[in-house]
Amino acid sequence: MSEQAYHWATGRRKSAIARVRLYPGNGQITVNGKSAREYFGGRAAHQMNLTEALRLVGATDRFDVTVRVVGGGVSGQVGAIRHGIARALITVDEELRPALKRAKLLTRDARVKERKKVGLKRARKAPQYTKR
Repeated sequence: MSEQAYHWATGRRKSAIARVRLYPGNGQITVNGKSAREYFGGRAAHQMNLTEALRLVGATDRFDVTVRVVGGGVSGQVGAIRHGIARALITVDEELRPALKRAKLLTRDARVKERKKVGLKRARKAPQYTKR
């Protein structure tokens, strides 16, 4: 690892933006000043998603992760953090890129809510058709 104190990256998902910092440490994840388990609750799927990039490269106990995340909902924020951690790992070691790319962790998920159209109830749902 280089001589700087931490490695950082930005992750995005839906309308959530996460600024991620990786410090040398023992695997603690802090989100907006709270532990990840406390911030996101005990849902196992969120915990698995958060640590996916670290587990893939075998660095779960090498780094402490500190995150500032704003916008979006719970799953959007988890996705943004996951994206940010993967990008930050590349700043640590460029040779991790192929493994992270194969797992599709570096691609920004561009799916966002579709806008509501005029004359429809939602983005695609039309009012009920009545013949008479």
